[in-house]
Amino acid sequence: MKKSYVVDMTKGNTTKHLIKFAIPMMIGNVLQQLYNVVDSIVVGQYVGDHALAGVGSVGSLVFLFMSMCFGVSLGLGIIVSHAFGEGNEEQVKKTIGTSVYLIGGVGILMSIVGVVFAEPILVFMRIPAEVMPHALPYMKVMCAGTVFVAGYNGFSAILRALGDSKTPLIFLTVAGVLNIFLDLLFVVSFEMGTVGAAWATIIAQAVALVGSILFSLKRNSYLLLKKRHLRMDKKILVQCSKIGLPVGCQFSFIAVSLVALQGVVNSFGTVVMAVHTVTVRTEMVIQQPFNAIGAAVATFSAQNLAVGNVNRAKRAFKKGMMIVAAFSLCSLVVVAFAGRFIVSGFVSNPEIIDLGARAFTITSLFYLALGTIYVTRGILNGAGDGRFALISGAVEVFVRIALSLILTRIPFIGAWGIWWTAALTWTVTAVAGVMRYLKGNWKNIEL
Repeated sequence: MKKSYVVDMTKGNTTKHLIKFAIPMMIGNVLQQLYNVVDSIVVGQYVGDHALAGVGSVGSLVFLFMSMCFGVSLGLGIIVSHAFGEGNEEQVKKTIGTSVYLIGGVGILMSIVGVVFAEPILVFMRIPAEVMPHALPYMKVMCAGTVFVAGYNGFSAILRALGDSKTPLIFLTVAGVLNIFLDLLFVVSFEMGTVGAAWATIIAQAVALVGSILFSLKRNSYLLLKKRHLRMDKKILVQCSKIGLPVGCQFSFIAVSLVALQGVVNSFGTVVMAVHTVTVRTEMVIQQPFNAIGAAVATFSAQNLAVGNVNRAKRAFKKGMMIVAAFSLCSLVVVAFAGRFIVSGFVSNPEIIDLGARAFTITSLFYLALGTIYVTRGILNGAGDGRFALISGAVEVFVRIALSLILTRIPFIGAWGIWWTAALTWTVTAVAGVMRYLKGNWKNIEL
């Protein structure tokens, strides 16, 4: 049984650790986001603009029901990182055992709630009548599959907490290829519409979950659990909840604000909905390098803070900021020169292509602020700063909702206020994160 699939980040070069961890995760996250991009392209090209608007209109809602799963997964990962950094193998295994109940319970609960309340929520969001037949079935299938998404993200969080970002990449690659094949099969060949795209994504996630578990059981001794490890440990449950629930609430707050923003988007009609779908799906891919670096900083800082090495954690923050600054500049250049080409990959409607390219010119100028959010949240979450997770989520909710309602009602801004809202929300949230980091409270938090 091998331990080469784990990485001790309390020793060695900081930049090397961050990059080696982040690259596989970045590739994997891009592949995961390509699920959504492929869904949108296939739906937009083969089903139509209304179907594309339907898929995009429920993206924030699906994220809302999955957000608590992401937060709980992150909490588990932080506890595992601390135990691993301390060299406490027994604690690592107990945490993994407890995670089965926690992740499974949250995933099943969110699946049930999402399916039951799908239609009332879409009606409340004022989804146009011509879009509803595409949006409702897509949302129900995606929410029903939340349990698989929760399971995969929980297991991946555990592997990454142990320094293994390669195994998730392997199975996301397999799932990505499978998702593309199933998209074409269900949507194009079987003409299942948006439901086919949703089933393709959920099946791919389920395959990634099962495959990564079976693969890791044979290669990572930390996953060989005995009966005593599979008993729910109340102390670990409280620790995971202490970190995971605030972060889950943070994600939920963000999701609520995105749902509110989507309601504003819907009020402008199908064309603006389609443009928003294209820009959001594209920028979710652009964000993945930031996400990977943020996760690397979180794992690195959690392992090092567990042994009291604050200076290495601070070094990770500085190196992480340098890396996201480089990615921000590259992304700005790509979007500035290839905006129209990117949008035309989703749709053939000239009006949507023109509006989408112009929308990118607004948000691309603020990619550095977006990257800063991921790095600051990485080190603060790694330190277990649950209080700031709640504060940050609340700030993002308030700013996004307030700006979307104000800016879109200014006559000379109108629909462009949607993209200015995104840009300015990133900026305010980034400033709040940097201020919290500089204050330094995170250095003394005990889990």
